[in-house]
Amino acid sequence: MTSTIDTPSTLVGGPELPQQRKLVTALPGPKSKAILDRKVAAVAAPVTHSAQVAVVAAGGGVVVDADGNSLIDLGSGIAVTSVGNSHPRVVAAVTEQVARFTHTCFTVSPYEGYIAVAEKLNALTPGDFDKRTALFNSGAEAVENAIKIARHYTGRQAVVALEHAYHGRTNLTMGLTSKAMPYKSGYGPFAPEIYRVPGSYPYRDHLTGAEAAERSISMIEKQVGGDQVAAIIVEPIQGEGGFIVPADGYLNAIQDWARANGVVFIVDEVQTGFARTGSLFVSEQFGLEPDLVTTAKGMGGGMPISGVTGRAEIMNSSQGGGLGGTYTGNPVSCAASLATIEAYEEDGLIERAQEIGELINRTMTRLQASDPRIGDVRGRGAMAAIELVDPATGAPDADLVKRVAAQANAEGVIVLTCGTFGNVIRFLPPLSISDELLAEGLGVIAEALKAN
Repeated sequence: MTSTIDTPSTLVGGPELPQQRKLVTALPGPKSKAILDRKVAAVAAPVTHSAQVAVVAAGGGVVVDADGNSLIDLGSGIAVTSVGNSHPRVVAAVTEQVARFTHTCFTVSPYEGYIAVAEKLNALTPGDFDKRTALFNSGAEAVENAIKIARHYTGRQAVVALEHAYHGRTNLTMGLTSKAMPYKSGYGPFAPEIYRVPGSYPYRDHLTGAEAAERSISMIEKQVGGDQVAAIIVEPIQGEGGFIVPADGYLNAIQDWARANGVVFIVDEVQTGFARTGSLFVSEQFGLEPDLVTTAKGMGGGMPISGVTGRAEIMNSSQGGGLGGTYTGNPVSCAASLATIEAYEEDGLIERAQEIGELINRTMTRLQASDPRIGDVRGRGAMAAIELVDPATGAPDADLVKRVAAQANAEGVIVLTCGTFGNVIRFLPPLSISDELLAEGLGVIAEALKAN
């Protein structure tokens, strides 16, 4: 069925869109509502959405809907469009590649783009050692394959994940994911030989990094046995769990234990990777050198692509044909990825993420001083969050988060929530957003807090 919505033929996305918040209708407007009504009739109900809009263009720091409403984007498609929507480098690279060929399947007829992306990941990911890369389509698929590679390499079965972890919605990655609703409830049984231990959550556990690591390691050794563990997988900053930044030294102690016990140390940089946190990979900030690192989201400029990169001896250990897939490393996505990485390297986006983080932290810390319901302000770079609580007890206040997010979205600011307890507002603006637009969006959230 073709669209029945009449949108201006001259409306295109990218940074040339007017960078302003503008509401010409209540949300959803009539045109968006007509499209969303079709969604109800055509799309499975569990595929939900946050903002009450039907997007027709996006770029810079805004999203424009079918009614002409322009919303401030503080979500970046959950950290995917970090370079901004329709970045000129990405548009040019994708357009050129589509004109050449859209697909051959790399495992049938290889092409240079896949190899070039692998070379980039080998060079840029943390760790000064010989590396190899395999490409996939999504973060969950990358995580699945990292676990598969680690099990094959070690000959062991057990995999350790952390409390508050999120690694995806496939069967294996649901098993690794900590949060039941909405990700796991009713979907079991899950893959076996997955074990969960507490990680580091400084705001709630009040432990030093060394103390939290001792707790994690003790539980692994007592309940699993270090010689049984194939891999331990960590998000260096936990995403869906609440943007939890671990205490200093925690991750380093876990990495040291893994190395001492022949355990593959996997770092999931799907959300934290590619300039988001103010460095190309947040592992750099923690001084980590993962055996394997998973990447996705921000590496494709909006096109689906992911990767597993790691020590050559581990990556090369599986049998021929053991890794791959029909669409893995699609040539159009590879072209987009190369252009996106070029933007990170040449357009000052790492520094821009640091500036964005400073603005968010400054604004939210000032707000926290007058609102004790903001229990914690945390994050790195343009991956930041506030945790909302009952100021008397410190208990999570998920209802407040829902009200604030709903009001912000209704007033033209796309904002996302997260947290195991549902009480965290997260900030993931595109790195192409202006200070003025970001400040306005944060101001809307501040006013929503005051009103609730």
